Amino acid sequence: MLPASDISPELAPLLSGDPFAKAFALEGEVFRCVKNRKTLRFRWQGRDYFIKMHRGVGWREIFKNLLQLKKPVLGASNEYLAIRKLESLGVDTMSVYAFAQRGRNPAKRESFLITGALENKTSLEDFCRNWKTEKPDFRLKHRLIAALARVCSAMHFSGLNHRDCYLCHFLLDNAAFARGEIRLFVLDLHRAELRKTIPRRMQVKDLAGIFFSSMDLGLTRRDALRFMVEYGKGGPLDRRLWGDVWNAACKLYRKEWGREPEL
Repeated sequence: MLPASDISPELAPLLSGDPFAKAFALEGEVFRCVKNRKTLRFRWQGRDYFIKMHRGVGWREIFKNLLQLKKPVLGASNEYLAIRKLESLGVDTMSVYAFAQRGRNPAKRESFLITGALENKTSLEDFCRNWKTEKPDFRLKHRLIAALARVCSAMHFSGLNHRDCYLCHFLLDNAAFARGEIRLFVLDLHRAELRKTIPRRMQVKDLAGIFFSSMDLGLTRRDALRFMVEYGKGGPLDRRLWGDVWNAACKLYRKEWGREPEL
């Protein structure tokens, strides 16, 4: 169930009185600023946080998304619920320090989400960037593939689809890696959706994002098969699903780069 607000003791003094006035007045390094949404990094009592502020998107934006058969993002609630869901699954993600929303009118609803900054992490996109020319350790590659597949599997088979499922949104914990552990954090969940069972098309979309963003890393078909097997562990290999994933990933690749992938 979605609460009207969820503010941690750490940030209660910062947001006392009118939480929205206090939250929307915060200043810091702006990472994104569009018409109805702003993301910035700020510091409070020696610690860094991120806040995502959402103002009403308006009926025009809602109808535009609906006409495109897309679920409109009305505020920070998507990300808040997705984080709580991942926490319940034991999947590492951002830590919520404050969330609040107000307004019954979906076109004018306001909300904000504050999470702790994820320090000392490297995105899988950056970590694997040079794999094509600098071959990684065989065992390390297999461990990373397996870890990523397990995270995706946990999300999907719990009813959560990411909708921006690319390697850049999975962060490797550098401290854990130095100890020989593989620990992945999931971020950028503002478009995530929660259902009892995710639609096949959304499952394909998420998995195609993973395949698309790994196509220039020098991976092999055997690596792709290893991901598929780990993702669907305990069940039969759904060849039709993975055929659809591959076709969707290739379509993304052609649209982005204007050529066929090499894998």
